[in-house]
Amino acid sequence: MAQEKWLPGTECMAKFNFVGATADDLSFKKGEIVFITKATKDPNWYQARNERGQVGMIPANYVQKREGVKRNIMPWFHGKISREKAEELLQPCSDGLFLVRESTNFPGDYTLCVGWMGHVEHYHVLYRNNKLTIDEERYFENLTKLVEHYEEDSDGLCTRLQVALAKKGELNYSINSDAFVQSGWAINRKDIHVGDLIGKGNFGDVRKGYYLGRKVAIKQLKDDSKAAQTFLAEASVMTKLKHPNLVQLLGVALPSGGSPILIVLEFLEKGNLVDYLRSRGRTVIKQPELLKFACDVASAMAYLEAQNIVHRDLAARNVLVSEMDVAKVADFGLSKEVTVTQQGIKFPIKWTAPEALRKNAFSVQSDVWSFGILIWELYSFGKLPYPKLNLTVVVEHIEKGYRMTAPESCPDSIYKIMQQCWDIEPRNRPTFDYILRQLKSMK
Repeated sequence: MAQEKWLPGTECMAKFNFVGATADDLSFKKGEIVFITKATKDPNWYQARNERGQVGMIPANYVQKREGVKRNIMPWFHGKISREKAEELLQPCSDGLFLVRESTNFPGDYTLCVGWMGHVEHYHVLYRNNKLTIDEERYFENLTKLVEHYEEDSDGLCTRLQVALAKKGELNYSINSDAFVQSGWAINRKDIHVGDLIGKGNFGDVRKGYYLGRKVAIKQLKDDSKAAQTFLAEASVMTKLKHPNLVQLLGVALPSGGSPILIVLEFLEKGNLVDYLRSRGRTVIKQPELLKFACDVASAMAYLEAQNIVHRDLAARNVLVSEMDVAKVADFGLSKEVTVTQQGIKFPIKWTAPEALRKNAFSVQSDVWSFGILIWELYSFGKLPYPKLNLTVVVEHIEKGYRMTAPESCPDSIYKIMQQCWDIEPRNRPTFDYILRQLKSMK
């Protein structure tokens, strides 16, 4: 079968080392990223550019095309509903009509509800070592693979799954780990050296390490976690994103022999923005640098806005600073397409928009609110927001009209943007694209 023709801009990862035979060739090492710049008459060769800007010819069979990891829609997954609600939804109860819900008796597990002989059978789906099983004989990576199996064969159930009862409204997704292999994002665990602990996330540790000799940050899923799908979902979102002010995903090491999933990210030498601001202060960091950081973050968020992605946890602690003082937005652990909701996660009150806290209504507009808090942090050199308010009364005061005053020496034009971000009506807040243009006009 002829190889698919790659278009200019296609991102590829080197599978092997390549040493050019002529001055026209572009040499590279295994794991290096190159971008196709031009096709040639020979389908086995392309002109490409590396991340340092060098251009030359490369052999197509030495690299793998990278693309966004595909996800599986789960229309039959109804989330947190009760046993009684499931039975009500499955009426009239035809044989093989089914849905999947979160287990009410066993938090973290699931229940498969199937119509049979005029009533509903409920099968407990257990988590065992990050796999799912009903009978503890057959194990599945995720709900999609479990459902697909029982659609083919009843295999001990009362009947084969025949008709999925689709959930109304927002849908959920599952991720197949082999999708990372097919999309060019899977990397070899043997090429990774995991080092010292540098932080903790929602589902595991963040460690410093090395990937093929390059210093990296590594997110490591907890061994006992039931969150492998959420962890992979985080990585799948990142495979679709490429921007100079977003922390870049380098690859994912999939579970092997009991080893946890590893998400490998670029390492930023100067740490998070809060620590950067607090350790240097106003004697070192001047107004132009503060404005540049604000522009960096706004640029990343305008890009996410255009991609229909909501960050949900935008704060200075989740912005990292490179050796060249470039600010990059990090921690996409809570990022999801805006069409998907996420329940049961606790959010930092002082950074989260009132409607997101009250109604779980996360949107680009709620990210804009958080950006207003972030630039207040920036111009106060890392102070904790709402320094005069107890955490328990913050939302109440905000809804009554309270807003933080401008930090010392903060330009009026910057404080005006903060105030616009903190409009109680989400639809009245500016877009990130507008904010970015305003900030750039101040340079």
